[in-house]
Amino acid sequence: MTEIEQPVRCGWVTSASDYIAYHDEEWGRRVEGDDRVFERLTLEAFQSGLSWITILRKRENFRAAFAGFSIPAVAAFDQADVERLLGDPGIVRNRAKIEAAVANARAALEVDLSDLVWRHADPDSPVPKTLADVPAQTPGSKALAKELKSRGFRFVGPTTAYALMQAIGLVNDHLADCWVREDCR
Repeated sequence: MTEIEQPVRCGWVTSASDYIAYHDEEWGRRVEGDDRVFERLTLEAFQSGLSWITILRKRENFRAAFAGFSIPAVAAFDQADVERLLGDPGIVRNRAKIEAAVANARAALEVDLSDLVWRHADPDSPVPKTLADVPAQTPGSKALAKELKSRGFRFVGPTTAYALMQAIGLVNDHLADCWVREDCR
C-alpha cells in the first residue's frame, strides 16, 4: 500500500482540511463585487493579531452575524447590533473590530469598493520562491490602506491591506512550486 502523494502547496498550509480547501479553492483567486470584497476586508481586519484558521473556522458564524456581509445591511447596524455582536460567541468579540466593520460598511456605501480595491492590483509582483520572499506589506498595500483610510475605512493598515490583496487575487503570492499558482493567473 502506498501513501497518496500530496501536491506541493504553499508552506503556510497545515494539514487541516479547511486550510487545504481554502488554499486550493479560494486564496489568491479573483474576488470581485462590493459585498464579496467587503466580506474579505472585514475578515482580514478581524484576523489582525490572530491566526487565519481561527477566522476561517468562524466564517459561517461571521456571515450570519454580519447579514451575509451585505454592505447596506451592515451599514444600518446600530449600537444594539454592536452589543448583540459583542455577545455572539461564534465570532471574534472585539469591540474595535466590530465597530470598524460597521464604519467600513458605511464608508463602502460611498464608493465602488471592488473597483477601488482592484485599482491597486499588482499582477507583475515577483514570484516568491519561499515564505521568506512573501512580504507583509508593499508599496501597493500602503497605497491601498491610505486610500481606504482617506475614505473613512478603519482597521485597514498596510499589512491588513496586503492580506486582502493576497486573498482576493490582487497579487499572486502562491510560491513558485505551488500547484495552485498557475490557476491564479
